[in-house]
Amino acid sequence: MAKKIADKTKILDSKQVHKTIRRISHEIIERNKSLSDIVIAGIRTRGVYLADRIAKDILDIEGVDIPCGALDITLYRDDLTLISEQPQVKETELNLDINDKLIIIVDDVLFTGRTIRCAMDALIDFGRPRAIQLAVLVDRGHRELPIRADYVGKNIPTSTKESVEVRLKEVDGKDEVVVVEVLDD
Repeated sequence: MAKKIADKTKILDSKQVHKTIRRISHEIIERNKSLSDIVIAGIRTRGVYLADRIAKDILDIEGVDIPCGALDITLYRDDLTLISEQPQVKETELNLDINDKLIIIVDDVLFTGRTIRCAMDALIDFGRPRAIQLAVLVDRGHRELPIRADYVGKNIPTSTKESVEVRLKEVDGKDEVVVVEVLDD
């Protein structure tokens, strides 16, 4: 079992998190000519809050209300038996037709790519999107699957002995991104 050591480096403070999310929102607007067929789906937990913030930014900037949903990928994980004997399954909330829509999956940290693969599997159970794009606040590298983000807030080179923690005020009481050193027991 690995244990967390104290925060090593603060990568983004609250103001930088806000600016980074705003920039991702602008990039989504610039890349997609029509916003009318977009659905944003955040991966539980922090991806949901990031997705909501991106949707609010797009509403502020363009006046277009983008539908948002939440994906729970727990039952799609390939390491389900390793994470817990009784995994906490939450609800996927996609209360709309995703067929022929452009779905933007939002997550906090892109690491191996396995979480995103699970999210795509979960989406396909709800319909057949026209296309899927990926937006992440942080890309830390170390991919195990051929997955890349379309929108990246910050690329952070890390070692496998480090962890990237995204803290959001909705969950953690403050907005920041820190690199944490992890030691094996």
